[in-house]
Amino acid sequence: MKTRAITGFFFVIVMLASVLCGQYPFAIFFLLLSSLSLWEFYGLIKQAGIKPDAVTGLLNGILIYIAFALLSSQNSPLSHKLIFLLPLTVAAVFVRELFKTNNAPFTNIAYTFLGLIFVIVPFTFYHALAYVKGGFDNHFPLAFLIMLWSNDTGAYLSGRWLGRTKLFERHSPKKTWEGFIGGVVIASIAAVIISHFFDEITWKQWVSVAIIIGLVGTLGDLVESMLKRSINIKDSGGILPGHGGLLDRFDGLLLAAPVVFTYLYFILN
Repeated sequence: MKTRAITGFFFVIVMLASVLCGQYPFAIFFLLLSSLSLWEFYGLIKQAGIKPDAVTGLLNGILIYIAFALLSSQNSPLSHKLIFLLPLTVAAVFVRELFKTNNAPFTNIAYTFLGLIFVIVPFTFYHALAYVKGGFDNHFPLAFLIMLWSNDTGAYLSGRWLGRTKLFERHSPKKTWEGFIGGVVIASIAAVIISHFFDEITWKQWVSVAIIIGLVGTLGDLVESMLKRSINIKDSGGILPGHGGLLDRFDGLLLAAPVVFTYLYFILN
C-alpha cells in the first residue's frame, strides 16, 4: 500500500505538471506516454502467442500522434505532409509480414492495427481536448483528468463500502453497480466544483462531461479487463510499482477521451 501511494502521488504530480507547463511539454509527455502504452499493449498480445509488428506499429503510432497533434495545434503544412506519409508506413506493416515465417500473418497485422486504434487514437483525442476551442487551453485536459480520477476514486470507495451487486462479473468480478454509481456521483461533484474555476462551459455541461467519463470510462475499464482475462494476466505491465501497467491506469481514458472530445466539439462549435 505504501509503494502504491508513493507511486500514485508522484505519477499524479508528473501528469499535472505536463498539462500545466504549456503546449510543448504537454504534447511531448503524452507522445511518450502513448508510445509506452502501445509498446505495453504489443507486449501483452505477444503473451497470447500472437506476434504483432511492434516496431512498425510504434512508428505508425508516433507518426499518427505527431501529425494530428500538429493539425490540432497549428494546422500547419507539415501536419498535412505527415498525414500523407501514413499510406507508406501503413503499407510497411503488410510488407514486413511477407518476410516472416508466421502461420497467421493477418492475425499479426490485425493486432498491429488494433494497438493503433485502441491506444494511439484515444491519446490523440485527449491531446486535442486542449485545442477544442481553437488555441491552447489546458482547462479541458486538466478537468478531464480530475474527473477521471474522481470517478475512479469514488467507484473504488463506494464499491468497497457499499458494493453488493455485481456490475459485469464475467470480466471484472470486483466491480459493482454501487461502485459505478458512486464513481459517477463523485465525478459529477468534482465537475460542479470545476465549473466555479473554469467557465468555458456551464456547470450542467461540465456535469455532462463527468457522466460521460463515468459511463464510457467504466466501459473502457471493462474492455481492458476483458483483454487481460483473454490472455490470463492480472496486470498489463509493471512500469508503475503497486499500480500495474500504463494501460491499467489509462483504461478509462481510452474510450472516454474520443467521446468527450466529440461532445465538447459540438457544444463549443
